[in-house]
Amino acid sequence: MKKSVTRIILILIVLVFAGSMYYLYSKNSEDPVVYQTEKPTRQDIVKKTVATGSILPLEEVLIKPNISGVIEEIYVEGGDYVKSGDLIAKLKVVPNLNALNDAKNAIEDAKITLNDRQRNYERQLTLFNKGVISQADLDRAEVDYDQAKQGYAAANQRYDIVKTGTTRGLSSAANTLIRATVGGMILEVPVEVGNQVIEANTFNEGTTIAAIADIDKMIFEGMVDESEVGKIHEDLPLEITVGAIEDKIFPAVLDYIAPKGNEENGAIQFEIKGTLSKQDSVFIRAGLSANASIILGKAEGALALKEALVQFDSATKKPYVEVEVGDQQFERRDLELGISDGIFVEVISGLNEDDVIKVWNAIEPVMEGA
Repeated sequence: MKKSVTRIILILIVLVFAGSMYYLYSKNSEDPVVYQTEKPTRQDIVKKTVATGSILPLEEVLIKPNISGVIEEIYVEGGDYVKSGDLIAKLKVVPNLNALNDAKNAIEDAKITLNDRQRNYERQLTLFNKGVISQADLDRAEVDYDQAKQGYAAANQRYDIVKTGTTRGLSSAANTLIRATVGGMILEVPVEVGNQVIEANTFNEGTTIAAIADIDKMIFEGMVDESEVGKIHEDLPLEITVGAIEDKIFPAVLDYIAPKGNEENGAIQFEIKGTLSKQDSVFIRAGLSANASIILGKAEGALALKEALVQFDSATKKPYVEVEVGDQQFERRDLELGISDGIFVEVISGLNEDDVIKVWNAIEPVMEGA
C-alpha cells in the first residue's frame, strides 16, 4: 500500500515538472513584443473653442414714416449708397375722414371769425376818421383783424396737410418725402409701390421702408454653450470663417459676452459679439452665417507631442512618457506640459527633439508568409 502511494506521488511530481518545462519552453519560443516609437515635432499649437452665428452690421437703422399713407415712388434699392438727407421714397396720404372733416370745419370757423374782425376794423376806422375813437382803439381792432387773417390761413394749411401731407411753402419738409437719416448702404427695401404704410408713434413701431447700415463696421454675433463660456473673456482674438467665402479667415476681437444665458433646445446658450477688422478687399454681406474660433491660447513653434503618447502616474497624476535608451529598452521621463489642442500637447520641459518616445500600443511582428 505504501509503495503504491509513493509511486503516485512520484508520477505527479514528474508530470508537474514536465508541464513546467513545456511552459517555459513555449514562452521562450514566442516572438518578443515590438513597440513602435515616435519623435516630438515643432509646430504651432492653438487651443480654441468654436461659436456659431452670423455676420451683422454694427449699427442698422430702420427708416420709418412719420405719416400713414401709400407708397407712391421708391428711389433706391438694396446695395445703393446714400447720404444723410437723400430721398428714399415718396408717400401719398390717405386722409382720415374724421380729421379731414375737423380741418374743414376749422376753416369755416376761422372764416366767420375773420369776417367779424374785418367788419369791426372797418367800423373802428370810420370812427377814427371822424375823431370819435383814439389811435389805440384803432390799433387794437387792426391787431384782431390781422390775427383772424392768420388763423384763417393756418386753418387752410392744416386742411392741406391732413388731405395731402404737405402744404405750400413746406414741401421740402413734407412728411410724405421719406429721407435717409444716416449715411450708408441700403440693405433692403421691404416695401413696394402701392403698399400701405403706418406711421411710427407711441403705440405702433411703424412700417419699415428701408434699412441702412455702414458695411465697413461689421460684427460677428453668435452663441456659445454654457460649458465653454467660463473659458472665454473679452478681448480674446477671434478667427471668423464664412461659409459663402472659401479659404478666407477674418480676424476679429471678442468684445461682448452676455451676462445671462438663454435656453435653446434644452441647452443654455450665451450670446457673444466680436468686431471684425475692416476688410478692403472682400465684401461681406450682412446676414451670412459664420463660425468663430475663439483663441484661448497659442504656442508658436512649440515642441509638440501627441497626447496619446502621454501617460499619467496613478499616484501623483503627473504626466510622463517612456524614452528609448537602447534597442526596445525604455526609461520613464517626467514631463511639464503646456497648452493642448486635443491632439497635440506642448512640452515645456522633459524632452528634446531627438528623443524617441514609446508608443503604448504594442505591435505584433508580422510572420513571414502570412
